[in-house]
Amino acid sequence: MKKQLNLILNGKGGVGKSFFAVNFVQFLKDKKIPFAACDSDNENSTLKRFHPDAGFINLTQPRSLDEMFRALERADLVTVDCRAASTDIFLRYFTAIDVSSVLRTLDARLTLLMPVNHEADSLDQIQRVVEVMAEAARFVVIRNQVHSESFALYDHSQVRVRLLKKLDAKEIIMPRMDEWLVEGLNRLNLTITNAAKHESFYLLDRQRLMTWQRNLYNQIESAADLLLPNRPTAHASSPK
Repeated sequence: MKKQLNLILNGKGGVGKSFFAVNFVQFLKDKKIPFAACDSDNENSTLKRFHPDAGFINLTQPRSLDEMFRALERADLVTVDCRAASTDIFLRYFTAIDVSSVLRTLDARLTLLMPVNHEADSLDQIQRVVEVMAEAARFVVIRNQVHSESFALYDHSQVRVRLLKKLDAKEIIMPRMDEWLVEGLNRLNLTITNAAKHESFYLLDRQRLMTWQRNLYNQIESAADLLLPNRPTAHASSPK
């Protein structure tokens, strides 16, 4: 498959979808990987606030979701930040268009990035998505440590066994960031890459940000085969 569509999806609010989306898009920019991005939150629009070049999908207009696939026709990599309480909207849409057929036509793959935390609601959302999309998508679970490093409910769940053993899913960690750093980034609308060079952040705070970013980037790269388009294989040069 030559193209890749990523949806950051979990219907529960506050699980870190937009925070991850902002940093994942910055990863693509820092690594100079061509992409298109879409924000679907008409109230907060966090992704567009930090990355104004992102497009917008209006979930109140069903055909607006077609923009994901129009973008995929123009770019090899498309990432969508799905707002809270939108799981049913996306699942109904994928069923209505027969998403597997559309993906085959576009020579594309779909990966669902699903943040999980210590709460049962975030796990319930993952179970619902996997139940519907198991045959059409690949999965990356984002273990968001913002509130706790314990994921007991998820770790002992049957859906985790299914994801890892049967669906070849991957898990990545999004480390907790110190609250004053998150507040500073939000106050100034700065991504970490920009904040690391900004005078408003003290030297050691810039160092904290860069260390956090480096750790997250390592996690993203560990799942690159599920998140990035296939790269052409280099062929050995013909003997002269």
